Amino acid sequence: MSESKSPYLLSMSGITKRYGGVRALENVSFDTHRGSIHALLGENGAGKSTLIKILSGVVQPDSGTIELDGNTVSFTNPQQANDLGVSCIFQELSLLPDLTVADNIGITRPPLKFGMIDYRAQRRIAEEALARVGGENIDPMETVSNLSLSRRQMVEIAKALARNPKILILDEATSALTAADVDKVFKMLHRLRDEGMAIIYISHRMPEIAELADTCTVYRNGTKVETFKNGTKSDSAVVEMMIGREYSSVYPAKSTRPTASKPILKVSDFSWNDELNGIDLEMRPGEIVGLGGLDGQGQRQLQLGLFGTLIGASGSVEINGAPVKLNSPKMAKSDDIGIALVPEDRKYEGLMLSMTVRENLSFAAVEKMSRMGVVDKRAEEAAIDEMIALLKIKADGIDGPVGALSGGNQQKVVIGKWLMTKPRIILLNDPTRGIDVGTKQEIYQLLQKLASEGCAILLYSTDYDELIGCCDRVLVMYDGRIVRTLAGEDLNETNLVSAALNLPEQAAKRPEPKKLQEASL
Repeated sequence: MSESKSPYLLSMSGITKRYGGVRALENVSFDTHRGSIHALLGENGAGKSTLIKILSGVVQPDSGTIELDGNTVSFTNPQQANDLGVSCIFQELSLLPDLTVADNIGITRPPLKFGMIDYRAQRRIAEEALARVGGENIDPMETVSNLSLSRRQMVEIAKALARNPKILILDEATSALTAADVDKVFKMLHRLRDEGMAIIYISHRMPEIAELADTCTVYRNGTKVETFKNGTKSDSAVVEMMIGREYSSVYPAKSTRPTASKPILKVSDFSWNDELNGIDLEMRPGEIVGLGGLDGQGQRQLQLGLFGTLIGASGSVEINGAPVKLNSPKMAKSDDIGIALVPEDRKYEGLMLSMTVRENLSFAAVEKMSRMGVVDKRAEEAAIDEMIALLKIKADGIDGPVGALSGGNQQKVVIGKWLMTKPRIILLNDPTRGIDVGTKQEIYQLLQKLASEGCAILLYSTDYDELIGCCDRVLVMYDGRIVRTLAGEDLNETNLVSAALNLPEQAAKRPEPKKLQEASL
């Protein structure tokens, strides 16, 4: 390492990275101080993730320099970055599901005693790290695979803090967290900043940026656009810097669709274990129905049950007035029923990351494009081309691995995979989690288009603005039950929060109409 007189804790300059003919970063700079929270903003594919992968040693730049604590450094692997105080929490979890929480937190530097792992010390370290992030109620001896996605994300953050970094990088680290866990993480980040840590924060949620960041830097198409003090620019101005064009309202107008008289889906007394308790609902063609409520109130289980994955579910389901048995996803997606599910976790539940874009897109509909067990390649190509054009999927050809795409384009592939089955009922589980505002707009427009063509859509979202902006009505769930239905003027944030907490209906006052927040980045 060579000496330098940089005033910053971290200074990156001239960083360039290309993948074949694709420019990920071009002559990019980035600087940050101790005791600050610096937000990186930009659409998926803008270069943010590549920049932090370079900083954390995951990939190496083609050119450019990194100075840390006044010294020029070069990382050829993540361990070198960790050793010099750089710790990164990626959106894609790095936990080993078959090991315990304590094993995962201590896996890179387990405490040793007589040359063997000191499991008592390892558990103590895990407990301290979990307490630091507000995860005291997570059992360090629990197997990670038994934890919810939100709990696993808390473990990931604890794992990073256990290394006592100088620089902590969070890439959409709150996108899978419950609202309560987000509050805990925010308090932790403010505390760490006050203690002198430098925090680099990537998020597409503007309210998080407004609450946390001291400084913001916007990237677009692999180049740096501007660095500015948080609060000095409006949300619209920031979005316009990100997307490079004038910004319009994030939510398209809800189409005025005539309501069909007969439901396409009718569910009666649907129950499963203690997690779903007597669910009744109806959906009509062309409706976008939201599922609201606090995370973990049965929304995910309801969608899984309607897709035929819950063994032992009871109750009745009718499609176009005819009773059906949903015993498997194969049955749910059949021509007679026509249900599709876009799952919560695109990486682990929606995609086969090492396989190609082509294989992922055609996987669910391959039977529809086959004759006597042989895939009709011409029909497959035509369907894939149609889906790529419809969803504006950006990929360097369809024969490369889907894991190489940006998060937003991966999510489009998951949606496209199921649209290729020509569904009549679409179940969406937080479909815009961790993607940029431009891609969100495209998905919202797609939902309105599908509804106008007669699809019935059941949308679960943890974003109240999204439910209000997209849905015709919202079914709020609490403790495995639908406790309230909100529509029209009653569909507002005050009533959504009140219903999510299962407060008496008269306790929720209807607010004066107000303009929705323009964007959740």
